[in-house]
Amino acid sequence: MLQQTQVKTVIPYWERWMRALPTIASLASAKPERVLKLWEGLGYYRRARHLHAAAKVLVERHDGQMPVDFTAVLALPGVGRYTAGAICSIAFNQAVPILDGNAIRVLARVFGVRESTRERQTLEKLWALAEALVRRANGRPKTGLRQCAEFNQALMELGALMCLPRQPKCVSCPLRGVCLARREESVDALPNQERRPALTHRHFVAFVIERKGCYLVRQRPADAVNAELWEFPNTEVTGESRDKLLLARELFNCVGTAWTPLCEIKHSITRYRVTCEAVRLEEAATTALQGVWRTPRQLRRLTLTSAHRKILARLKARPKTAGSKG
Repeated sequence: MLQQTQVKTVIPYWERWMRALPTIASLASAKPERVLKLWEGLGYYRRARHLHAAAKVLVERHDGQMPVDFTAVLALPGVGRYTAGAICSIAFNQAVPILDGNAIRVLARVFGVRESTRERQTLEKLWALAEALVRRANGRPKTGLRQCAEFNQALMELGALMCLPRQPKCVSCPLRGVCLARREESVDALPNQERRPALTHRHFVAFVIERKGCYLVRQRPADAVNAELWEFPNTEVTGESRDKLLLARELFNCVGTAWTPLCEIKHSITRYRVTCEAVRLEEAATTALQGVWRTPRQLRRLTLTSAHRKILARLKARPKTAGSKG
């Protein structure tokens, strides 16, 4: 849950999740729809699917227990080098490295790593530094601490609370005496991340169609982004023309009679800045519409994509408007 998501956002999701699925076995036996519904709002739903798949592997191959061996942890669905390192070092106090954004920033500044951290060779160099340090922490005289767990957590916390991307607290930093970036006055230039990819703006139009108190929704394909989540019928606008009735005709192969504006949702997904314009569509020819009709109560039980969940919330808050335009 903490991948790509802040702690303050995760906490209520974590608490709700643990009430619903408190054990690996309960997660493994849960239906995919329930797992996605509990995850709804956190985004990056592939994480939830991987977590579900990992729980099944743990039940089938590891007697429902998390393996201690780093290689076995790394083999679990959705677990990469960083997550495996975090589990094995923090949970099991093993001398294995971790490297997240905070750790990268600390190591690049302390050791004066000037190469781009977007390059594989640079990342491997940082992984090697992290591994050397955690092994050195493990070799220190026993102090009653769990040295590897404490070191890796301290490394991340240092980056999160002190070695900040902007206005780092160098004066108070415990590593100020050995930090090459501070000595060379290059703190603001490190880590070197070069230029980020240019932002891409995308525009979608979503059609809210009502029939006898029910609304038309569709499920996204299994191989698409946000796979198998639900949404109102929509289409991306790629040209200058945004004639809603023409778009509806292309999408549904039917003739809409009129439309009224409902709301506009803006959100970000990685480098994309997405605008989703939702409109009510009064439709005349209904036989060609593909999807399922659901009441508002039934819609609330489905796992909708983030933007379309917001559309549903606006729909509940706003009565149907008299009149139309088009």
